[in-house]
Formats: sequence, structure tokens, C-alpha cells
Amino acid sequence: MSAVRIKKGDTVKVIAGRDKDKEGKVLSVNAKNHTALVEGVNMVTKHAKPSAANPQGGILHQESPIDISNIMLVVDGKTTKIGYDFKDGKKVRVAKATGKVID
Repeated sequence: MSAVRIKKGDTVKVIAGRDKDKEGKVLSVNAKNHTALVEGVNMVTKHAKPSAANPQGGILHQESPIDISNIMLVVDGKTTKIGYDFKDGKKVRVAKATGKVID
């Protein structure tokens, strides 16, 4: 498996699956499973029993992880691949479409 180039807080666009063309912010990344949790994407219904945190219980709608291969980074409203470059002795992410430094 390749390295995960998407980070928490990035804005991404879904490029495959039932939520294709939706955009959202990355809430978390799981490099081990090669998945990411994206805000408002891949919503699932979960039935919760009443608990101290949720005394009412009931049906909850929440995001489910989506495979990293199905999302693409958005920079300046344009989807782009991610490359790496060295600037001032530091390794930084670079948008391949524009050449702009992301970090």
C-alpha cells in the first residue's frame, strides 16, 4: 500500500461511489486501514440504546469511513494529486495541478 497523503482538516472531493462529487472536510484518517472519515459523506444509520451520554437513545445518522482511493484533495476549488517537495529544508505537500504548497 502507498503512503497516505490526505491529512485531517483537508477539504476533499469524493470521486467514486454513491456520494460521488460531494465535498467535505476530513475529520480523521486511519492509515492502517487506508480509510478516512469525511464530514457529510458516506452517512449511515445507527440504532443506539439509551445510555448516560445519550439518554433518549434512538436512531443516529453518522459518517462512516471511506477508502482513501475514493477521495481527492481540493485546492482552490480544483481537485489535484499530491506531490512532495523540499522548501527551506522541510518536506512539504505540493498540489500537482497548480504547483502551490499545501502545508
